[in-house]
Amino acid sequence: MSHSPAEVDYLVIGAGASGMAFTDALIGGTDHSVLIVDRRHASGGHWNDTYPFVRLHQPSAYYGVGSRNLGADRIDETGMYERATGLEVLGYFQAVMEEHFLPSGQVTFAPMSDCRVDGERVSVVSRLTSTVREVTVRRSIVDARYAEGAIPATHRRSFAVDDDARCIPINDLVHADGTANGYVVLGGGKTAMDACLWLLGHGVDPDVITWVRPRDPWIMPRETVQARDQVGSYLISYAASVEASADATSAADLFARLESCGHLTRLDPGYEPAVFRGATVSVPEIEMLRRITRVVRGRVRRIARDRIVLDDREVRVHGRPLHIDCTASALATPDPRPVFEAGRITIQPVQASSLSFNAALIGYIESTREDTAEKNTLSPPSRYPITADDWIRSRRDTMLAHTRWLQAPDVQRWVQHSRLNIASGIRAHVAEPGVAEALHTVRTRSAPALENLAKLSNPQEAVKDDGGSPSRSEARLSRS
Repeated sequence: MSHSPAEVDYLVIGAGASGMAFTDALIGGTDHSVLIVDRRHASGGHWNDTYPFVRLHQPSAYYGVGSRNLGADRIDETGMYERATGLEVLGYFQAVMEEHFLPSGQVTFAPMSDCRVDGERVSVVSRLTSTVREVTVRRSIVDARYAEGAIPATHRRSFAVDDDARCIPINDLVHADGTANGYVVLGGGKTAMDACLWLLGHGVDPDVITWVRPRDPWIMPRETVQARDQVGSYLISYAASVEASADATSAADLFARLESCGHLTRLDPGYEPAVFRGATVSVPEIEMLRRITRVVRGRVRRIARDRIVLDDREVRVHGRPLHIDCTASALATPDPRPVFEAGRITIQPVQASSLSFNAALIGYIESTREDTAEKNTLSPPSRYPITADDWIRSRRDTMLAHTRWLQAPDVQRWVQHSRLNIASGIRAHVAEPGVAEALHTVRTRSAPALENLAKLSNPQEAVKDDGGSPSRSEARLSRS
């Protein structure tokens, strides 16, 4: 185990995207000392265990830590901003640790270690030697794993697999030996989409792919979540969603409007999505996925050699197909708790955006304020969405958080200039077609949208926010 100091200002549990982004923002504005503890052998969190062909879902341009670019902001062959491969992301986080954090003298890293908290007693325990070292934490323990989900390589299956059936995690798909006479992809999320796209991209006939998905998802077209020089497309799509949120008469009407304006899309035009997990897929990729017509809807309970047992029926399979398990939940959805408590900081979503942005924002707020109540006002937690209706709650939470930041000029400046903010630099693009109109829409329609989203999510309650009235913030909301 790497040396652990006897005393430290902050102990961060987890060296993944959240722990790294928080630490980067914290040490960028203070001289505090930080001990990062992680059960894995290196920084990078779950990227150490991802499948070989994984890429970021979002552009690299606004992922990682605030002080260091990921990639070169290159436009790739799709005409959109590059998305780093898993290996590139892993190398990036390890470079941040080795070239920035450790040389700063403020950060110490204890890999292959667990953190145990028993009242006021904090211990760091080596997973290799079981050596226990007690650590005095002067300010806060930072839980960067609270919203950590399961990944294919390490999750526990929720269904049984008979001995004579073949089922592998997506990680092992690259080792397929050619003996399968068909493929069955299990899961309806982004991992399952990646598996399908990988198979199709390697020449597998879509007619030999069966896709078992329990529920269909709403998808964000990747073309609408671009940053930097293409941020105008993001703002135009966001403004259209604000308009839809203000005018919708019901949840069903809202999603019809969101689909009509291109803010959300679906895999099967004839099947109503029930899930929203924030997956981003390009329009050409969606068209490729639609080539898979053998779709089975239901939750898997058992895989047998000749059939798949679902909750309510059995589906026969022919030959001996290879089943690919993509059912792990990428993000956990624990109940929100205050981000800031005495001696504890819990990294959670504050707005519906990347893990990196939320964690870095929390790190900045911690580095600039002492009052716990003020810090919590500026970082109200929001659970990651699961169901389609959760989109309504998540969007409302995001917009309410924006109104609070607008009342703290330094936070607003930080948000405007953070490389982790997708909308950073939007004012420089106001002359582009549609951008000025989109800004006007956001400025004038955000307050009605907030009020209507409250009605759609909970018709019995009006908008309530002790951080500030939407009407007072309306004129300034577009600045974020």
